[in-house]
Amino acid sequence: MASRIRDRTTALPGANRPVAKTAGHWLLASVGKTVLRPGGRETTQWVLDHIGIPGSTVVEFAPGLGITAREILDRDPRRYVGVDSDVQAVTAVSALLPAGDHQVIEASAEHASLPAGCADAVLGEAMLTMHTDRRKLEIMREAARLLRPGGVYAIHEMGLTPDDLSPGTKDEIRTALARSLRVNARPLTIPEWVALAEEAGFRITDIHRTPMALLDPRRMVADEGVLGTARIIANVLRRPEVRRRVLAMRRVFTTRRDHLLRVGIILTRTADSPSSRAKGEKIPCPTRPPLAVRSTGPTASEPPPPGTPTP
Repeated sequence: MASRIRDRTTALPGANRPVAKTAGHWLLASVGKTVLRPGGRETTQWVLDHIGIPGSTVVEFAPGLGITAREILDRDPRRYVGVDSDVQAVTAVSALLPAGDHQVIEASAEHASLPAGCADAVLGEAMLTMHTDRRKLEIMREAARLLRPGGVYAIHEMGLTPDDLSPGTKDEIRTALARSLRVNARPLTIPEWVALAEEAGFRITDIHRTPMALLDPRRMVADEGVLGTARIIANVLRRPEVRRRVLAMRRVFTTRRDHLLRVGIILTRTADSPSSRAKGEKIPCPTRPPLAVRSTGPTASEPPPPGTPTP
């Protein structure tokens, strides 16, 4: 029988899936990795430093394990609202919330079920990359709808370089990522990210780009600490099936390093955004989740590109 994710916690999304079919980020989480974003803590900190959290209402798309949620809450927002389509993630992050006007709701990022103009800042990390361009645009437009005019949308995603990378090379990289990560990873070049953002009703405020180094030993120590990194390595080494998956992911990141980036982008919602409410009126987010937490499992992911193994 194929081994299943069980080492860290059965509460992880995908915990009951065979190792061979588990999404790469949840596989890493199962062996103790806490920082799952492509740019690590460095890019997350850069993003958080640029969205003006103190005293603001912040909406986070796909908070996952709640690592960034903790950091947002440490910066004293007036209100934090997490939006995640995975009921296990909703439960896990809800347990982290302090007393106050904070909540996590079960909803998709493209249909967040929150009122228009209710947020000062929206944040999403490592989630747009896993969708088609059409779905990326839908999520960006939903972020624009949630924001007041002048509000800020921050994204932390995977990118491609150089800007004139050939379509054939892009397809090769996306297929290799999808096969190793078991998700429909579709990173974009910086101009492609910018074009989607502008179509959704944003102007670009700032861009932060650095080489992709998710599984680089130095990046891991910076993100997880020496003891945390040692614990992750020990967990990987004692499980051959997990070790093969992790090495395959690292091999893709290494062989494609000249074309992969980690990118943070700060976007400001324009007053004439196509997602604007009439007169740009701002109204508060509801005090209770609009969707009840259901007992269903994670929603199905989008179909992978041709050549990707079917889960």
